[in-house]
Amino acid sequence: MPTIHHCDLAIVGGGLSGALIALAAAKRRPDARIRLIEGAATFGGNHVWSFFGSDVPGPYRALIAPLVTYGWRAYDIAFPAHARTIDTTYYSITSDRLDEVVRAALPPESLMTRARVLGASPTAVVLADGDRVEAQGVIDCRGPGDTSLLDLGWQKFMGMEVRTAYPHGVERPIVMDGSVEQHDGFRFVYTLPFDATTLFIEDTYYSDTPDLDTQALAGRISAYAEAKGWPIATVGRSETGVLPVAMGGDFEEYWRSGGNRVAKGGMRAGLFHPLTGYSLPDALRLAHKVADSGDWSGGALHTLTHDVAAGLWRERGFYRMLATMLFKAAEPEERYRVLERFYRLDPKLVARFYGGRSTIVDKARVLIGKPPVPIGRAVAALMGRTG
Repeated sequence: MPTIHHCDLAIVGGGLSGALIALAAAKRRPDARIRLIEGAATFGGNHVWSFFGSDVPGPYRALIAPLVTYGWRAYDIAFPAHARTIDTTYYSITSDRLDEVVRAALPPESLMTRARVLGASPTAVVLADGDRVEAQGVIDCRGPGDTSLLDLGWQKFMGMEVRTAYPHGVERPIVMDGSVEQHDGFRFVYTLPFDATTLFIEDTYYSDTPDLDTQALAGRISAYAEAKGWPIATVGRSETGVLPVAMGGDFEEYWRSGGNRVAKGGMRAGLFHPLTGYSLPDALRLAHKVADSGDWSGGALHTLTHDVAAGLWRERGFYRMLATMLFKAAEPEERYRVLERFYRLDPKLVARFYGGRSTIVDKARVLIGKPPVPIGRAVAALMGRTG
């Protein structure tokens, strides 16, 4: 017999956004009945999420602190004509740690894994096994909606966790090494030192297409490690990802494509930095707003999540403009020059940029000076923008 599960709040999708909402809601209202519904056997998938310390305001730190797996006091960047160490704290979260924290914070009856979802409405979730979850309100955090409704480029990557034959000597993250040979748009390599002989190395591309050749990328990661003098003894977990870089599009149609009148979080809500695909600060902000809301009804949650996402979409036109210039004004093999120039700017400006908090002065500083793209191409790209 099918079972009907009753609760106050149902969250569909146990990735970063869904898990943060569940953790914040359970902390704020410990007596509430919450269901976190995930199709896989664990929460968080197979990911490493990283963030700058400045991305997390004081009130949010208590929620994110238990998830932090690694931390560093500074990070490096490198380009053909510029390299520097930036004294900004940097942290990483692993999916294993996220799963561990979720299971410790929520009671077993709140956690539904291997639960394939057929559909979600504002107040109910239908599962493939015939069970239903009926709630005051539902938030759908299952991946993106119809991305064809947005004008997108792509940030795509493959990461490998490797153990080196002897200590690698890397003291801090290399957040962007754009000095590598360029392929498929702007290419850079991202490296995290987890311990003296363990590195996470990610090969990343700002590309016009979402296609990933994992065999080629694995080969480039191995070649990069060898060139750096980090002989790989063993390869552990690997991950791939394709993040949207938004130049424009119809936000309201995109929102409806993920479920009309259904509350949403994460990529499904359009909650990501338009130029970096970065979603953690938005996920934290939404989790706190949901937790602090006194009304978890389906209609109220839809209004709350829609208004947060739509407001950020309106505020972030500047970043979509920059994404347009990067993808449509710069030749693919010359895109690295845009980032190289950017990383010559003040580190505090860089930190605000990644957090989506650029000031008017920051925006002016990014735009003034000799542009790293041809003026004519930049004007033509901007004239063709929508959204």
